[in-house]
Amino acid sequence: MIKTDVVIVGAGPAGLFAVHQLGINGLKSEVIDNLDKAGGQCIELYPDKPIYDIPGISICTGEELTKSLLKQIEPFKTNFHFNERVQEISKENDKWIVKTSKNKTFSSPNIIIAGGVGSFEPRKLLLKDSEKYEGKNIFYSVSDKSKFKGKKISIFGGGDSALDWALELSKISDVTLIHRRDEFRGASHTLNEIKKLEKSGKLTIKTKYQLTSIEGDKNIKSIIIKNDEEKKIKIETDYILSFFGLIMKLGPITEWGLNMDKKTIPVNTENFETNKKGIFAVGDICTYPGKLKLILSGFHEAALASVECFKRARPNEKYKFQFTTSSQEIQERLKIKTK
Repeated sequence: MIKTDVVIVGAGPAGLFAVHQLGINGLKSEVIDNLDKAGGQCIELYPDKPIYDIPGISICTGEELTKSLLKQIEPFKTNFHFNERVQEISKENDKWIVKTSKNKTFSSPNIIIAGGVGSFEPRKLLLKDSEKYEGKNIFYSVSDKSKFKGKKISIFGGGDSALDWALELSKISDVTLIHRRDEFRGASHTLNEIKKLEKSGKLTIKTKYQLTSIEGDKNIKSIIIKNDEEKKIKIETDYILSFFGLIMKLGPITEWGLNMDKKTIPVNTENFETNKKGIFAVGDICTYPGKLKLILSGFHEAALASVECFKRARPNEKYKFQFTTSSQEIQERLKIKTK
């Protein structure tokens, strides 16, 4: 059993800023996310796309914002539980008991749901034996490109992710890019670079083909692709990278007894608590009159939720608002050296 002041569900911008606000108030948190890294939509949907509405930052990418938020919470040494999802919650006295898909159990007086528009899940290959190779020879995202160096890679997809990784991995690997249609949907400048690589023989492209079978034993050895005219091609392959997009699901959250408004959770705007005491919702997943789906709004919501979390986690202490510019206590928590 992992005991903590707050369990945060979701490691997107709102969830990461919640860690910060809780941390400066002296609270510990544990973060659970079903993705393999922090950042949420910023990393999964637009890591390289510019964001123009973060206060004080004229322009930054989703990846840059995520890195900044992670840097900001380094002093708190927060534990992240990636590739996990919350399966069920229950009440035990004044604590919430949270159980995850990896059989971890947490006990906390507070839960902050910062799940964005739901959990991101890749559209997986629906082929015989594909599941047994997932995480070994089949991947739906790339966390360490060095493992593909000098290998034969088959990349499936026609959007930005497929094109970007085909471009990047062609520098170190033997890449075949396969798309079920004739035209790609990615950025034009990336597609132009892809076509240049194909002309120079540094990249192979197969359009109007789909994956039909995988051959191998402990590891993948080859794949069979087929076009609309039933023509089949066998390709020697070490790894498959599949980029058929993401599915967004609310998942088990709908079974927690929370009031729901379509795919969002209504909250009060005093502390962003749901209809369940001690369960809060911040970021895109919460709704209230006048709600704007801005990252800025998520930061505001996380700050107010953290105050109520303090009151519940420390019922015998009086909450004291302090400015970070002048509070020695907060600066010590942030590991800032003062004169």
